[in-house]
Amino acid sequence: METMKVYFHNNCFDGLASAAVFSCFYRSAVRKDCKFVYEGLAHKAGELFIDVQFDGDENAIVDFKYSSDPRLTWWFDHHQSAFLSKADEEHFRADESGRKFHDPTYHSCTKFIAEMTQEHFGYDSSRLDELVRWADIIDGAQFADAKTAVELGEAAMKLMMVVEGVRDNGKVYRLIEEFKEKPLAEIIEVGWVRDEFRPLYERHLRSIDIIRSRAECSDRTISFDVSGHDLEGYNKFIPYYLFPDATYCVGVSLSSFRAKISVGSNPWAPHPRTQNLALLCERYGGGGHPVVGAISFPPDQLEKARRVAGEIVQELRTASVR
Repeated sequence: METMKVYFHNNCFDGLASAAVFSCFYRSAVRKDCKFVYEGLAHKAGELFIDVQFDGDENAIVDFKYSSDPRLTWWFDHHQSAFLSKADEEHFRADESGRKFHDPTYHSCTKFIAEMTQEHFGYDSSRLDELVRWADIIDGAQFADAKTAVELGEAAMKLMMVVEGVRDNGKVYRLIEEFKEKPLAEIIEVGWVRDEFRPLYERHLRSIDIIRSRAECSDRTISFDVSGHDLEGYNKFIPYYLFPDATYCVGVSLSSFRAKISVGSNPWAPHPRTQNLALLCERYGGGGHPVVGAISFPPDQLEKARRVAGEIVQELRTASVR
């Protein structure tokens, strides 16, 4: 039996949902008798694909940067910063396989995959409509308000927390399988998922207090440093929940594999966003979308991350008061 290896943006609701929708498409429209193997990818400093084997009979990347490796056979992404180099972008533009797609106008890669596979291959993803809808809401920050995003009343929001917080890759891959088969309200009641959610929710409540104590807001820009706390994967809407009048947010966090700068904009801000955050992050080796981006450094370069974060905060504050 041939293997389809699916690489996806790890610990990201849209990444897992993209892997689920692509897998359902592939099994329905391309090859029914295949085995799926999943591997999560994370943004980090340096070469992103140095440890990626591309060892499936076919290999796909969804919701993550492009690779020009000849073993990559499928690719879907919606990030503005989708290419590591101009050469990679030119390689993509020259591709004639009809199996590699990019469009940064989409809020989510999940919806992008659903629509591209319908348009180009006639695949009907309607049974996954709930998953597609919530991936689009979550990745596009299309919540009614910050309260909805932070207080986690919906099953999808609870699952978002599990996706972002679980560090057992086996459980991450099991969630993809659950996404393929069950409604979201049923998935959050699965025993092991519920068991993962409880401590993560308690951690979430603590993270609100930690960010409240560490954050300051000036000139409509929030800044905070939680590198001294285990807060990799905190809810990115907490700062706007605490400071609803802010336009931008810059946060520094630390994990075992990176010192990370998260740069975001408030979807509900009373003042409009004027800065393209993807372009801002690209200057320092990061990237993302116009409304949200990130930069990763090796974990031993925390001081550099703090310095860069300070430069970004100053630039955003200056822009906000012009």
